[in-house]
Amino acid sequence: MRVENQPAYILHARPWRETSLLLEVFSREHGRIGLLARGVRAQRARIMRAMLEPFQLLSLDWAGIGELPNLRAAEVSGVANRYSGDTLLSGLYVNELLTRLTARHDPHPELFDRYATLLDEFVATSSLPWTLRRFERDLLAELGYGLLLDRVAETGVPVSEDSEYVYVPEHGPVPADLQSGVRVRGAALLALYEDTLPQPGDLAALRRMLRAVIGAQLGGEGLRAWRVLGGAVRG
Repeated sequence: MRVENQPAYILHARPWRETSLLLEVFSREHGRIGLLARGVRAQRARIMRAMLEPFQLLSLDWAGIGELPNLRAAEVSGVANRYSGDTLLSGLYVNELLTRLTARHDPHPELFDRYATLLDEFVATSSLPWTLRRFERDLLAELGYGLLLDRVAETGVPVSEDSEYVYVPEHGPVPADLQSGVRVRGAALLALYEDTLPQPGDLAALRRMLRAVIGAQLGGEGLRAWRVLGGAVRG
């Protein structure tokens, strides 16, 4: 199989043998794939190592069969996103989310476009936590795990701003007096539903809620980013 001129981002790269890299790539039409970039760490590499960095839109060619086709060509498309501090950590967190939650060879072109938008949002946002919560919401929806945010699970009663709920993964919000777990105000759920910036305390509750939902999709296993990231993902 040969693929040419495929829009893609590098999610992760690690050394392989003396001169090569194993790449985890998020492509627009082929989803997440693994690629073997042979010789890119050599002094006279045909494909420059420096361009195979996260957050840079690339046009990639690859060929081969199995789980690790060979990268044949790479070109930079547009201007690279350069991050530092909490913004860099947030980008690495999102890359881990995509790596852990998406299946290989499962195309998600709309999610690819949403990821591209997120990378631009990182530059302009005044609230990294809110930007991340919105992306987590959209990621879950694209993967078929959309959140119920405006109505109570089972009863269908509209969520009340002033009431407290517990969000049960794969189920939805239930009154807090009926379920143990992370508590979240109805105002926070409705803010995420309506895409309006919540109050600071509600934003922190949404972080805890979404962590529980994502953790359930990971079979109870956590993300490395949850152990190492600071305020950027705390809300």
